[in-house]
Amino acid sequence: MSGINGTGGVKVGELLRECMKALEAAGNDNPRFEAEQLVMKFCGVKRSDILMFPGLEVTAEQAAEVRGAVQRRNSGEPLQYILGEWEFYGLPFYVGEGVLIPRQDTETLVEAVLMLKEPLDRQANSILKTCLRIPANFLFDLVRCVGITLAKLTGIPVKLLELSEQALGYLRRNIALNGAEELCEAMHADVLSDDTAAGMPQLDLIVTNPPYLTAQDMRELQPEVTHEPETALFGGDDGLDYYRRMVPLWGAKLNPGGMLAAEIGMGQHGDVTRIFEENGLRAGFEKDLCGVIRVIYGIKQ
Repeated sequence: MSGINGTGGVKVGELLRECMKALEAAGNDNPRFEAEQLVMKFCGVKRSDILMFPGLEVTAEQAAEVRGAVQRRNSGEPLQYILGEWEFYGLPFYVGEGVLIPRQDTETLVEAVLMLKEPLDRQANSILKTCLRIPANFLFDLVRCVGITLAKLTGIPVKLLELSEQALGYLRRNIALNGAEELCEAMHADVLSDDTAAGMPQLDLIVTNPPYLTAQDMRELQPEVTHEPETALFGGDDGLDYYRRMVPLWGAKLNPGGMLAAEIGMGQHGDVTRIFEENGLRAGFEKDLCGVIRVIYGIKQ
């Protein structure tokens, strides 16, 4: 990058413009937003500081960090990994290499679970709108950011399963970051293992955001998405491998009236609904803000 002398103080407004130009030249779709995020992160300023005090000086070292971050971004590294933290449903989460980045689409999963049940009575039973009882105030979860979020919103204890040692470290840090140590239990386990399922009690609520990209989807991924773990993305040739294995395995662990809720890819609702119903779950769905069916849920008969 060029345009600013790196030997002295740098005006934050000039640094922002430089970053925007560099990102735009590399084909970035949202150069203003991303430049602001990087300047705020590495210069320790607020957005209001940038807008109201463009003449504010940051150090040459801070400017160098921002320039380095822009170079990383232009090489295809996800913005979220560079920032080291991302927001999900209003809560902060540490992210980095080896971790699936929380996305707004997945917030539909949180909203679906909350919409399907009445406000929780933390001292007694919980009632779903489908007359489903949660007798032990116990929420079992296979999605890390979703589980922490639901635990914070409802006060229900959650078990969170993670196969990757690297992601497990982030999971434990995120539990601490959100002050959820008393509600969330992080477990190193394979959710598709018979032994894992056998070691769990009968459950009332299971939530999962599985890998559902097809082989064609994987070939067409944006470069930045290729930095995320393939195991969290690729769902087999047709994207349905996880559902075929997970739904019968964990559907059998549901109490009568219990619910399993899963995020799905665009256009997969018919196939996933059939898998749910073939395994004794009465299926329904929820749409995201764009009107796309994003969540399939099933109630155990």
